Amino acid sequence: MNLSHLLRYDLSLLICLHILLEERNVTRAAQRLHLSQSAVSKNLAKLREQFDDPLFNRSSHGLHPTPRALALKPALKSLLSHVEGLTAQEEFNPATSDRRFKLALVESAYPLLMPRFLGEILDAAPSITLDTVSWSAQTFDAMARGEVDFGVTGKDLNPADAMLTLMPPKGIVYKELHQDDQRVIVRKGHPMLGKPLDLDTYLKQRHVQVRCDGSDRWLLDYKLAEKGLERDIAIYVPDFNSAASLCTHTDLVFTAPSHFAYAIAKQLDLQVLPLPTPLPPMAYTLFWHHSQQNDPGHNWLRELIISRCRQMTEIAAAGENR
Repeated sequence: MNLSHLLRYDLSLLICLHILLEERNVTRAAQRLHLSQSAVSKNLAKLREQFDDPLFNRSSHGLHPTPRALALKPALKSLLSHVEGLTAQEEFNPATSDRRFKLALVESAYPLLMPRFLGEILDAAPSITLDTVSWSAQTFDAMARGEVDFGVTGKDLNPADAMLTLMPPKGIVYKELHQDDQRVIVRKGHPMLGKPLDLDTYLKQRHVQVRCDGSDRWLLDYKLAEKGLERDIAIYVPDFNSAASLCTHTDLVFTAPSHFAYAIAKQLDLQVLPLPTPLPPMAYTLFWHHSQQNDPGHNWLRELIISRCRQMTEIAAAGENR
């Protein structure tokens, strides 16, 4: 270990670089660091000298990081996380914490799951920030790099089905939050309404498909393929709301998780129908990296999310048993 080399680097400068990479704006970075803009600019000048790189170029949209700065980002996040772990107190006090947690969520989790715990989180921890992004095929890698704290997306309950759709890599831990099944969404006045919806009629329709986790195929497509069948996909879209909106003025058919289907149908005046083929339920699942297991703040947020979603499931089960 070259200690003389390490002594050249001021930890406060590295923290400043980390915040600049997150905000890409000197004013916002200064606010988070509780410094003046001129102080942040001076820190940036020192960082440029130490790393022998411009690190950021100014544009009309703020600061644009150089390739060298982007390459530093994951290692810097990991380093500061380790330093925080060394210096952190054993206790986490949500009432006084100003931590920032990043969550990657599948779109249908926003109306279904977020309302179950968001209000309580913000009440108990008024100064923390929740930064949400869309779930993607890169989410697990981002968790391993420490760039994402939690992820929520659908996971098929049958292990064999999960192998086809979503298999978490080594180091990722997960917990089931809520089970759901699939429904069919069409516009009111759709030609196939008014008669029983069977599989043959369903497959004769043109479908809109959401591309999830970078894949064009869902478990439904794999199950149909086992029977030598397939849907006629007319258009692929990146999100659930876009798919549902396309059904409002066309005869396209959209198959989606039931809780999302009923919520969006009410909003857009659409019709919800049962899926005319057996399909195992999926589970909205919370994912995190095992390196976060012993972090007090992480544990607090994780347990709150799990417990509130469990209450939702218990309430739903009680209603079905009446």
